[in-house]
Amino acid sequence: GRLEPGECYRYLFSVNAESEAAALRGIAFGDDLGQVCLTYHKAMGERGKVYSSVVVCPPTSFSSQGQTSSSGDNATSSKFVVHRSGLSVDVAAASAQRSMSGQRNNEGSLDETLPITVEPIDPPSTIKLSVPEQVSLLIVNHSSQPMNLQLQMRLSDMTGVVICGSSFVGLGEIPPSGGSCTVDVRLVALVAGLFSVKGCYIVDLSSGMELQQPPLFDVFVKLPAEELEEKKATDIVDF
Repeated sequence: GRLEPGECYRYLFSVNAESEAAALRGIAFGDDLGQVCLTYHKAMGERGKVYSSVVVCPPTSFSSQGQTSSSGDNATSSKFVVHRSGLSVDVAAASAQRSMSGQRNNEGSLDETLPITVEPIDPPSTIKLSVPEQVSLLIVNHSSQPMNLQLQMRLSDMTGVVICGSSFVGLGEIPPSGGSCTVDVRLVALVAGLFSVKGCYIVDLSSGMELQQPPLFDVFVKLPAEELEEKKATDIVDF
């Protein structure tokens, strides 16, 4: 469209992993996401192109609820940059980097914050209102010790999209250093709109340690076709 002097447009792009290997690994810190190319036409017909610098995936940042970041911001304002992929890869990379640097303890390191990660496997981008949807979750133990774990989906922390069925699932003992398991959970949407699926916790049954997980993924809840048509008709009448 036409851009007047001093005017600003803002666009949001979704970047996905295309190849089978990349989709399995997920997008993670340090990945080259490409460049933005802007093509323009001036008033007299001149044409040109402007390229951005290479866009690189930033590191994951996450603080559990109640913690305060080094900048003094509360955890609720901390931005979890990459959704739906890359979390376990980022944690493993942080652990490897800490090992290579010889650091034994680093509270700011991602692998210290999240020794256990939970990631959705191919989560849906849209779901239907009031229709249960099954989602598979990958749980990875990045610590150096085996852990007897339980997955909890806490209804009090969920909004719009909530757990359907059992909210506590025993995972058994997960081996250390990358040991993993998968579990299926069912979710149901209560209202239409865009929501983050959150409220996921991992509990170590041996020590009682609780690990709050970042939001698992974002999902758009669609109204059924008949309700959508009825809403459109009501909006027209109201107008």
